[in-house]
Amino acid sequence: MEFRPCIDIHNGKVKQIIGGTLTDDNDFAEENFVSERRAADYARLYQKEGLRGGHVILLNGKDSPYYKEDLAQASEALGAWRDALQIGGGVTAENAASFLDMGASHVIVTSYVFSGGEIRYDRMEKLLSEIGKEHLVLDLSCRKKDDRYFVVTDRWQKYTSQPLDGSLLRTLGSYCDEFLIHAVNVEGTGTGVDKELLALLAAENRIPVTYAGGIGKMEDIQTIRDIGRNRVNFTVGSALDLFGGPLRLDEIVTKF
Repeated sequence: MEFRPCIDIHNGKVKQIIGGTLTDDNDFAEENFVSERRAADYARLYQKEGLRGGHVILLNGKDSPYYKEDLAQASEALGAWRDALQIGGGVTAENAASFLDMGASHVIVTSYVFSGGEIRYDRMEKLLSEIGKEHLVLDLSCRKKDDRYFVVTDRWQKYTSQPLDGSLLRTLGSYCDEFLIHAVNVEGTGTGVDKELLALLAAENRIPVTYAGGIGKMEDIQTIRDIGRNRVNFTVGSALDLFGGPLRLDEIVTKF
């Protein structure tokens, strides 16, 4: 179990948002925190703490007028600590290698391989031919509907027809190096972690997986350790002191 830090970028700023409110309409999201610091400042801080494997997420769509600003921030962060951070947001087979050239250790992909609500294995194979399995993280962030988890795409706005279950994790685990999974129903709320989802991730843990969503206190992290059987990595967003929350980075690093 490892702590994986994050740098979420929206409208050209490092932010923490309530995940379920993100929409492309007017590039809106309900905000928990907006930083005046650059993304590269956070990258250097994570480097100082030795926190590899963090993810940089571009939250605007590629057609957004803010996307270039997001990308500039991300490029600075990746350059500040090369081969240590992962990046997601608008990644395709055509541009994946360019993110590795910027300094990313991995690219994080969802929408490109879940096109039209279905898994596009042809696109998955194209990604692998361009960058290799060792540089690919699949983001299987999900929302619950009708008592089942479904993978969501396009910055968590669109449901796919693909349930997130053990079969999917076993199948896709052969295509990538890691999974990143946001529990979108609780993402950014600080109301507690999704215990059912954590149990699923622990049961099917064959490659590294990072869980995100709902952490608001230290007890939530202990819950991840207990239910996740010490197998599930975690990230803390809005609840972290770096983003205005109550949880201290140094305490998390010391304890977990």
